[in-house]
Amino acid sequence: MADLPALLSASERATRVLALYVLDEALLKPAGRPRQAFLYGCLESLAESLDGRLMVVHGDPVREVPRVARSIGAGSVHVSTDTGPYGRRRDRAVAEALGEIEWVECGSSYAVTPGRITKPDGEPYRVFSAFYRAWCRHGWRAPAARSEVDWLEPEEPFRLPGIPDLGSMSLPRPGEAAAREAWERFLDGGLDGYATDRDRPDRPATTRLSPYLRWGCIHPRTLLAGLDAVRGKDAESLRSELAWREFYADVLYHRPETARRNYDSRFDELEYDTDLDAFERWRTGRTGYPIVDAGMRQLLAEGWMHNRVRMIVASFLVKDLHQPWWLGARHFMNSLVDGDLASNQLNWQWVAGTGTDPAPFFRVFNPTTQGEKFDPNGDYVRRYVPELREIPGKAVHQPWKLPHPPKNYPSPMVDHAEERKVALTRFNAINQSAQRSL
Repeated sequence: MADLPALLSASERATRVLALYVLDEALLKPAGRPRQAFLYGCLESLAESLDGRLMVVHGDPVREVPRVARSIGAGSVHVSTDTGPYGRRRDRAVAEALGEIEWVECGSSYAVTPGRITKPDGEPYRVFSAFYRAWCRHGWRAPAARSEVDWLEPEEPFRLPGIPDLGSMSLPRPGEAAAREAWERFLDGGLDGYATDRDRPDRPATTRLSPYLRWGCIHPRTLLAGLDAVRGKDAESLRSELAWREFYADVLYHRPETARRNYDSRFDELEYDTDLDAFERWRTGRTGYPIVDAGMRQLLAEGWMHNRVRMIVASFLVKDLHQPWWLGARHFMNSLVDGDLASNQLNWQWVAGTGTDPAPFFRVFNPTTQGEKFDPNGDYVRRYVPELREIPGKAVHQPWKLPHPPKNYPSPMVDHAEERKVALTRFNAINQSAQRSL
């Protein structure tokens, strides 16, 4: 309801406005239960803020939006611009289906709408640091003013499909009010030390706002406006993290095929393994590497994982188990409450070495040293891996070295040093092949 340009646009054009949300099966089906449950909770919160005057329909937006618009005699339909591959195709089709009813795209879910920032020659950026400098120079609008709206009563009462059963999984409180509270709480006490502590999964040092950004409960401009009054490396670090989200959305805007395919086509020839048992051990947190297992079990328990640990578990799947990145990306999209296509797919490509990074594949995360560096006392591992809770300090990261290793925790399923060699050998093979073809 706050900082929503499409709502401001609608309220300026019309005396009465209908709030409509279309549950689109094309997006619901691959979303996974955590994202579905959080979305439904956000819609319930939104309906409450509108005193129930939110119309929710289930179906194809190309059919449902024109149907509802015509039923109320709407003169225009106002939406936030969707720059994702599916959203762009869908919105073109909806605009055409509306006929004489005006289609108005206003704002987006980004501070700077993807596609607006290019290099001086008109080409898109592929290196984050250069994009970040251009993004900061470009700047962004102030948050949109809050609108006073005369809401139409929906034709049918607000109702949702049954919320998926998540078992014991615990999700954050959904909705705009929860997002605002989380942001204000972080600004008040969490920002200090962010630049260094955000990589520490053992500490509550991140904003935990990613689900709210993903579902539009809070706009990134609201966060950037809050940072304007703050100086220092902590504010700059958070501004940079917000820019990463915008960078990957921009990459996907220009290269929509990278949601499914390698950004760097050389890697189309890379040799992969397809070991379903190995993938299952990774998925369930039974690899024998404590930091990897803690991360995968956090995902199972919360539908969320610390960002540093996301990189560690992704590197393990791709470069220790030699599985294709898109298998891990698909599992994340199905499991994460904050699953965002651009950020998820292109972060996986960054780790896999197939993305925009100019010298990426030699970056192979050692899960043991990563654990010892970013979870130095082992608190994160002990929180999510109960079999290791009796092991004190950083010894928890190498339980196989103990005189009496825990019997109910697996030994490492692979030798990291050996698998690193395999990964680099496979990379060298495609690199040599590419050079011969020049």
